[in-house]
Amino acid sequence: MNNDVAPDFLLASGGWKDGHLCEIIVEDTEETTLWKKVEKEKKKAKAKAPEPPPPKPKPKPPPNKVVAATKIQAWWRGTLVRRTLLHAALRAWIIQCWWRQTLARLLTKKRRAALDTYARQTWAASRLQAWVRMWRIRRRYCRLLNAVRIIQVTWRWHNCHTRGPFRGSYELTATHLRLQLDIFLGSQICRITDCIPFPIKN
Repeated sequence: MNNDVAPDFLLASGGWKDGHLCEIIVEDTEETTLWKKVEKEKKKAKAKAPEPPPPKPKPKPPPNKVVAATKIQAWWRGTLVRRTLLHAALRAWIIQCWWRQTLARLLTKKRRAALDTYARQTWAASRLQAWVRMWRIRRRYCRLLNAVRIIQVTWRWHNCHTRGPFRGSYELTATHLRLQLDIFLGSQICRITDCIPFPIKN
């Protein structure tokens, strides 16, 4: 038997004939044609597939001059990169220092403004408190002074009209009357002196 027979063939065993085994093969023509077309397409696809590229030749080791030039170029490029990074870092550091100084100045101004405002508020509150206290103490002082004056006037009037002793002297002449009167008001003396002329008849 051929091994390239399609899998969809139907095989059926017949029987023994002349001591040999007979096989009856029933073939489906449509499936066979389809299978052949598929096989042809597979062969065409394999033929069209590009061949793998040949292996690359191994690079030859460069001579000593090329290696030295490569090392010098790498060193110079690294130096340029490091220099650029150093300049960038220095510029960033300068900007950061300037910004921190600016923030410190702003913070100092804010603190000074807050202190000035607090000092003004404290001074205004102290002034108001002092004025209120002064007004209350002055009103109380005026009341006490008025009461003392009333008491003094009452006491003096009482002493003058009840206990005040009188002393006096007079001098009479032909033309006038000279009068001197002393009134004792406690520790004080009230002295009255007057000269009364007489009318002259013609």
